Amino acid sequence: MFPLFDETTAPETARPILAKIKEEFKMIPNLEKTMALAPTLLESYATCWSLFQNTSLSPVERQIVYQTANFENECDYCVPWHTLLSKQARMAQEDIEALRTGAKLSNTRHEELRRFTQSLISSKGKVVQSDLDTFYQAGYTAQQALEVILGIAIKTMSNYTNSITGTPLDDVVQSYKWKKPTIKLRK
Repeated sequence: MFPLFDETTAPETARPILAKIKEEFKMIPNLEKTMALAPTLLESYATCWSLFQNTSLSPVERQIVYQTANFENECDYCVPWHTLLSKQARMAQEDIEALRTGAKLSNTRHEELRRFTQSLISSKGKVVQSDLDTFYQAGYTAQQALEVILGIAIKTMSNYTNSITGTPLDDVVQSYKWKKPTIKLRK
């Protein structure tokens, strides 16, 4: 029902997007191959991904936002990918594992970013003022609060796509295979 396209078999409007992804990443992940069935979704995802790279959040902070959303949305496709990307961003191994298991991060500022992202997701964006205040007290800005929303939007596209399509995990991240733990370790 959900084929895996490439830059030669995808619907015409998706082909240049997949070609660009292949050029940048040296491969086309199965997520993007699946999204190509809906070229506007693929284009939105690729565009938003690029825009999020240009936010004021650091590479590690962007991975915290992504991986928190992956965890909360139980995306067994995205968690392995962002495990690899977190390593590439030079995130501490203990924090990579914390994000995979739902534990607290070692850096208090980063933990507040994780907690704020989780709160936005669980409250469907209706965070209480004290959540915002704590986020700001950790040194984050109003701009960064809005940038977190962009990161969540990106993960909503990918997590929901993977949920309905059953996207097969790519070979390059098989060693990071993941299922959400049955016991939550955080408060």
